[in-house]
Amino acid sequence: MLLLRDSRSGQALLGTATSHTALVRASHAGTTDPAALGEKFTATLEAALQSGLYDRAPLAEVAGKARAADPETVVAELLPQLPFLPKTSLSSAGHQAFTRELSDFLHYYESSGTTGNPVAAPKSLDDLIVNTINIGEQWARVLDRTDRALILINAPFAPAAYQFEKVLEYLQVMSMRPWVDNITGDYTRVLRLTRELAVNVFVGPPSRLLEMIQFAYRNDEPVPAFDKLLLMAEQTGPGFVRHLERLTGATAYVASYGSSETGTTAVTCERNNLHLQTQSYLLELTDDAGTRFVDGSADRGELVVTSLDMPARPLLRYRTGDLVEIPGTPCPCGVATPLLRTLGRSQDLIVLEGNGIRQNDFEAALWPAEHSGPTVLNYMLVIRGDAIVCLATTDKDVDEEWSRGTAERLGTLFPGYDLALRAVEKLPPLASLGQYLGWKLSRVLDLNDARNWDRLPAPIRGVVETTLADLAPAPQR
Repeated sequence: MLLLRDSRSGQALLGTATSHTALVRASHAGTTDPAALGEKFTATLEAALQSGLYDRAPLAEVAGKARAADPETVVAELLPQLPFLPKTSLSSAGHQAFTRELSDFLHYYESSGTTGNPVAAPKSLDDLIVNTINIGEQWARVLDRTDRALILINAPFAPAAYQFEKVLEYLQVMSMRPWVDNITGDYTRVLRLTRELAVNVFVGPPSRLLEMIQFAYRNDEPVPAFDKLLLMAEQTGPGFVRHLERLTGATAYVASYGSSETGTTAVTCERNNLHLQTQSYLLELTDDAGTRFVDGSADRGELVVTSLDMPARPLLRYRTGDLVEIPGTPCPCGVATPLLRTLGRSQDLIVLEGNGIRQNDFEAALWPAEHSGPTVLNYMLVIRGDAIVCLATTDKDVDEEWSRGTAERLGTLFPGYDLALRAVEKLPPLASLGQYLGWKLSRVLDLNDARNWDRLPAPIRGVVETTLADLAPAPQR
């Protein structure tokens, strides 16, 4: 998986891989020793003492207690005594979060900066190996060596594309990892290679796949057909998954959940359920009712993550800002770890006149289970006053009757607002940047802030101005 010139490092890496693979398989079987997790937690506390991210005095006190505690009970007793780590603290700490010299890392990455300043997220040898095995042991239930994969992740500073390439190497699945310029958006070569190499697996964010499909329709290219879609980096609810499966003929999996900062905290199985990686993380939920451990019972709240396999950059009670649900039911696949469903980021909620609207709600109405006629390929919502314009690309020409009927269906989600749908040839570049910006920033443009007009290219801006004038004449800007 990795060739290292230094034989001692290679042997140590092999030992890490062997022991962690055994731990992963025990976790899948439901036989993880609580003492083993307690020992990893204590080691993480010791590592965190070398980080400039934490207040040393209270951390040293908890670490001292952990050394004397029973490994089987240390997590339950001591983790709640640690303070939360907010996103802002991690983003402002920079390299102070490291417990090793920068030269001891393998690759330097940063988070996208979607919810604040970019966070340094370099990869060390040990956490790269652990994360690769965590993902690979789950993806092995979905992929086999005859598969050929396209990794399409335009994120040069984020570790995802490289990490997934390592996972496919681990599984000995052939892959290619091209780059598509965000300005020109030219997918000609990618589409050609996908056809010529008979690529049957897509790995990447849904917005990038939609952009590629939209390019194919616009340029009279064959729409790419896949067998499997391994989707990540964006909120992808049932309506969105259903839409992508219709377009590509594939089975779509929400393949992983995590971040550049935390690594991959949940991975799909063949039943398309995300399984928490409880051998590598201690997980809690927090909300107005308090904070509690994820124990497999039904629950929901904001996910709080403590890493157990990132000694070079340990995270203690890191508040992700992500709203999640624990279904509390066993998975038919047989993997014993708890399931997770993502509900989106807390900041992605659209609040209009007190009504909260989430991405999944809108997309379920846009792409219903029963469908006939023209298909919306992709969309963007533009808000101004009491008017909403849904910009949409479609797979065929549409008439006013279809646009009006679709707008009426979608408009029920926005009481008190006038909604119109306008078919356009191409969406603003924002719509392809979901993995960087999040749903609200990439798909919902609020023109009540006059500065946002500049985010609309000239042809699209004209469509929006005309539609808004028809719906509700706006005051002069």
